[in-house]
This record gives sequence, structure tokens and C-alpha cells, in this order.
Amino acid sequence: MEHLLTVNQIEKYYGNKSNLTKAIETYANGTQALKHVDLNVDKGEFVGIMGASGSGKTTLLNCISTIDRVTAGHIMIGGQDITSLKGNHLNRFRREQLGFIFQDFNLLDTLTAYENIALPLTIQRVDAKEIDERVKDIAAQLDIMKILNKYPYQVSGGQKQRVAIARALASDPQILLCDEATSALDPQTTSSILELLQDINQKFGITIVIITHQMSVVREICTHVAIMKDGEVKEQGLVEEIFSHPKSQVAKELISKDSGNDVESKKL
Repeated sequence: MEHLLTVNQIEKYYGNKSNLTKAIETYANGTQALKHVDLNVDKGEFVGIMGASGSGKTTLLNCISTIDRVTAGHIMIGGQDITSLKGNHLNRFRREQLGFIFQDFNLLDTLTAYENIALPLTIQRVDAKEIDERVKDIAAQLDIMKILNKYPYQVSGGQKQRVAIARALASDPQILLCDEATSALDPQTTSSILELLQDINQKFGITIVIITHQMSVVREICTHVAIMKDGEVKEQGLVEEIFSHPKSQVAKELISKDSGNDVESKKL
């Protein structure tokens, strides 16, 4: 079966470009954020990319989302090599095939919830009647019909994130990319948003990739996990297998730490 997402030997450098070698850009006094990263994601999977701060997980998500361009290697989504896309072709692919959920919601304060959700469809010049049907259908499923006429500053953090998720789903993307989607929320709201993402994954079969530094998030909602350290994917596979039989040292340490947090929580 062809993977929905294939990350093949990608590298990412930040710094001052010095020269070009055979096919790889090298940088003087630069930082290599990603080192020969491979990752495969099949349709319908819910993948958590995790690691400590500076592990490279955010850079990897930025490359998959086309926010950053890779220095070397290739990323395929739905059979399309997105590392070769430029200009209008890249913009169109980003608008129509990728859904984004940000930790700070990234909603426009001058637009109502309805208008924020409708925005990507409006940019695509979808018929107004179809926009209305799609916005209301998604809003009903995400339980935000009552706030469609309100502005972001008039609703709670959890409601803002639901609006952001609805906007991400409006274009019926191939893959949903989440950047620490619950880090700005309180524990109770975090739980409800995670349950919502899991429900979206299971009900609609949409592929989701989420980055997090919390092992508990991966354990609760993800089907697969990729663990990063120092710009490399150290281990990846089914969540239950890695939690039961971690092979890399970083996975063992993260799982041990997570288990310790569980014990402390139960004591409290």
C-alpha cells in the first residue's frame, strides 16, 4: 500500500549558506536541525511526533506543512512531491490538501467564527451556498453552532480551538497537522479537545499528525508515534508496541518519566 505521507532522508540546516556540494547544501556556522529523517504515515493513522525541546519535531512538522523548505531529501503527500512545488502550485496544494491547527489558534479577530471557518473556502472561491452548508455541517459536528456569530475575543480558549479545527477541516484536507494543539489550554479543555481530535480521526478517517512533548497525549489518542532527539527519528511504530517494548534509550527515558508522572498523579 502506498503511504499517504512519506518523508525520505530529509535534512534541514539553518545558518549562513557557504557553498553547494554535489547535491546537498552545506552551511558555515549553521545548525543542522534535521538529520536524514525518514517517516511513513498511512491513511487514517493518528501519529504523534514527540521529543524534548530542540529535538527537531517542530522543524519536521514545519517541513511537512511547507512552512519551511527542506535542505535535502523529499516529502511526498498523496503521491505528490511537495518539495518540488513552488509559487501558485505550492499555495494551492497548501490551501486544498493540508489542514493546520496551531497552539495559539491563529484566528482572525476581525472575523466571526463563521467567517474564520469559511475563510479557506472563500479564498478558493467556492460557491456561497456550498460554503454555508459546509460551515454549518462542520460546526454542528464540533458543537459550535451557537457561537458562529461571535468573534474570537468573545469565546473561550476551547471554543477558539474548535473553530480553528473546523476551519482546518473545511477544505476536506488529506492530512491534518497539529502544532502542540492543546498547550495553551487548561487540563479539562485539553482533554475535551484531544477527545475531539480522536473522534475526528476515527469518524472521518482523516490522517492526523500532532507534535507534542507529552507522552501522555500520545498514549491517550495516537495510533503511532515517532520519537525524536537531536534532529533524528530514534524510534517509530505502533504506540502500544513502543510503550510495551521501547528499543531506543530516549524512548525508554520518556516512557519511564511518563510512568513516574502517573504515579505522582495517583498519589495526589
